[in-house]
Amino acid sequence: MSVPLPHPPLRANPRLAHVRYDIRGELSRRARELEAAGRDIVHLNIGNPGRFGFAAPEHLRQAVAAHVADSEAYCPQQGLMSAREAVAARETARGARNVSTANVFIGNGVSELIDMSLRALLDAGDEVLLPSPDYPLWSAAVTLNGGKALYYACPAARRHFPDPDEIEALITPRTRALVVINPNNPTGAVYPRELLAALVKIAERHRLILLSDEIYDEILYDGARFEPLAPLGDEVPTLTFGGLSKVHRACGWRVGWVSLSGARESLTEIHHALDLLASLRLCANVPGQWAVEPALAGPDTISTLTAPGGRLHEARRALVEHCAQSEFLEIVAPQGALYAFPSVRSAAFPDFDDHTFALELLETESVLIVPGRGFNIAEPNHFRVTLLPPPLLLREVLVRIERCLARVSATPRRHVA
Repeated sequence: MSVPLPHPPLRANPRLAHVRYDIRGELSRRARELEAAGRDIVHLNIGNPGRFGFAAPEHLRQAVAAHVADSEAYCPQQGLMSAREAVAARETARGARNVSTANVFIGNGVSELIDMSLRALLDAGDEVLLPSPDYPLWSAAVTLNGGKALYYACPAARRHFPDPDEIEALITPRTRALVVINPNNPTGAVYPRELLAALVKIAERHRLILLSDEIYDEILYDGARFEPLAPLGDEVPTLTFGGLSKVHRACGWRVGWVSLSGARESLTEIHHALDLLASLRLCANVPGQWAVEPALAGPDTISTLTAPGGRLHEARRALVEHCAQSEFLEIVAPQGALYAFPSVRSAAFPDFDDHTFALELLETESVLIVPGRGFNIAEPNHFRVTLLPPPLLLREVLVRIERCLARVSATPRRHVA
């Protein structure tokens, strides 16, 4: 009797070798090992409000609870009509052109919709302009859908704003889309209207699609003003992404949306593609969709958190004040979103390595951060933290970070001949 040959190791998609997601990567796995051994780890790596005691607004919880019995069947592939009506009404009120319920898709969070949109848009080798630093899901989705990421720099020296001329210089005949993340994750930059208008003009000149990630649109500090991108484009085809996860503190409900706007004739093919992809996954999570209409039409529940005295504002203030007094850190104060992107002073750390420091901080001070290079920047001198911890806890954690930096700065450096 013949002995069956062992099955060869299963080969993963080779594109995954070019994908990184350090937010939940190697350092996060090490943090779980330390926690299993009894360590108490402070997780500054992820914007997960529920893990820091934030709760979804009560009127959203009530809306979901009231419709549990109505949520047991699949809904239309584009989402519940009430949810799409609410999104379309909000985008139309902001000035977006040709947004209707037919041009809104509800997804299992913005993450799913980013992947679906790029799958609908990209042919092999198509290029997508992405900010550097970016939210790494964008880079991953471009790569996994056969595209090529072209990064435009948003350095701290420019308050993390891009330069439109630099963006335009990157464009080739294969460039298909321009991604804008505003308010920005990880930097907290909020783009002024004139900058956004310049980006729209670039898209118009080069016939690019605009992909606008606006998940943090209402999380703003110290008078910063959010400008939606779609109304500035008028005819330019624009996909605008939003959801319940951040502004409404309902990450686990996995409810996001994308709205299509611009010249009607430019949207037909992408609409058909998205409709097909939405059909293939049947529908998005139904219960959470009942919260979309009360979220967008109901009371403002975020401003009290971002105004002076509010928990998010005070956490941000603690971080900015610490960096101003720090021997080692500097920062461009975030104007929006739930994160900050400090850097170490190059004079103090001429050979600083963000990943090495993040691991040292985790092992010695029980604090988990994300190295800056996890957001697709070349410089190894940044890291990202979330503003979600209570301000007193964040102040204590910043003392731990400063203490670790002091130790690292005092460590003799090994010189290679």
